[in-house]
Amino acid sequence: MTTTADAASAQATSSAADATTADTAPDAGAAGAAGAAGTASKPYLVPLTRERLRTVLDEALVHRNELTGALSQLTFSSPAAYEPARPDWAVGPFAVDPAFTFTLDGQWPDPDGLGWTSESLYNPSLIEHDGTLHLFYRASPRKESLGSRIGHATLALTPDGEPAPGATWVDDPANPVVRPTLDDELLGTEDPKVYRAEGRFWLFYNGVFPITEEARVAHPSPGYPVQAVGIDILVAVSDDLVTWQKLGPIADHEQTRLWAKGAVIPLDEHGNAVRLGGNGNGNGRRDDGDYLMFVSEGFDGVLHVGRSDDLRHWTFEPVPYLDLTGVGGHLHEVAAAIVTGDGRLVLDVFHDVDGVFAASQALYDVDRPVDQLALTPGGSLSWGGLQKIGGRWTFAQGWDAPAGHRDLYFYRADAARADAARADPADPHTPAPHTTP
Repeated sequence: MTTTADAASAQATSSAADATTADTAPDAGAAGAAGAAGTASKPYLVPLTRERLRTVLDEALVHRNELTGALSQLTFSSPAAYEPARPDWAVGPFAVDPAFTFTLDGQWPDPDGLGWTSESLYNPSLIEHDGTLHLFYRASPRKESLGSRIGHATLALTPDGEPAPGATWVDDPANPVVRPTLDDELLGTEDPKVYRAEGRFWLFYNGVFPITEEARVAHPSPGYPVQAVGIDILVAVSDDLVTWQKLGPIADHEQTRLWAKGAVIPLDEHGNAVRLGGNGNGNGRRDDGDYLMFVSEGFDGVLHVGRSDDLRHWTFEPVPYLDLTGVGGHLHEVAAAIVTGDGRLVLDVFHDVDGVFAASQALYDVDRPVDQLALTPGGSLSWGGLQKIGGRWTFAQGWDAPAGHRDLYFYRADAARADAARADPADPHTPAPHTTP
């Protein structure tokens, strides 16, 4: 996530970007050419150049955020987080499965020649395809800093959804598979969310950019004050999960008011984006419905729902789809949307209660996907969504990695293991075999 506190720390980056003399921009290549037209119509954006990318990296390397830096996954996902009672519709609780742990040992080659390196991995997304688990993850120079890139790794699975005998993670030699090449990605590419739909794969991610005074005047946001940093939701498409074509932003700044993040699209247990809201039989699949996107940040501080027929073209409208009265606190972001296969839609929600970060889940019917039915504490906070691996809801996160370690731990929903984890509070993060880029 990129928080408004992080945005304030980027003021120096924004100012330096305005003042820096432009040099040659990185080669966008095939991945960036299609999206370039999406930024050409925004003359108030600071042009992306190598020198400006260097400035972003310098700022990232001194970044610290004690609040988000102290996040621990089991605070939100363990059995204790679901107390006093867990309803039968809630997804979780979760326990660590060390057999899936991903560790990045080496540094990627830097295609921009900046000396870019990563210190922290987090907010990944995963999808299984043809017996292989694909992991897309955010790599940052510092934990929760700007200047992020997106990486890709794969793991061979057995038919039962376990790591194949002798299999280790293989980090994509093409990493970073998504890096800043567009003006609205100057401050980083973050938080991938991967979906299968329309016979293809779709990777939604956040593009972060510095705010100029010209942009602030053109698109004022009094309801959700935008400081030094803006965020766009961007999308790339692939036929093989390896080669990606950037298509650019999915919403214009006239709507987003310079801030929109979190392409939370309902998905089923296999990672398929699911159409909702049409005439159906309650199973969450209907050809006449729309793909929905639950947007919870930006848009001048008003909750919006996006609708699309093809995942590329979206229209957004204000919809008050979430009420946190039952758990209290202030909404930060909807993290994931899960169609559980029994006519239910569950939103995973990140919020705080009296300044303390918390997770909750909200229940909907797939035939009425914006009418909240119930709310309960506890959740995954999986910004990349959940998928069933080996019949168990699974997600990954890197918040609990020790300082200096680039680990992603896998959390799986299994009541017996979760109860055991609560009884035995020993550190469950046993490293599994891993690989280097």
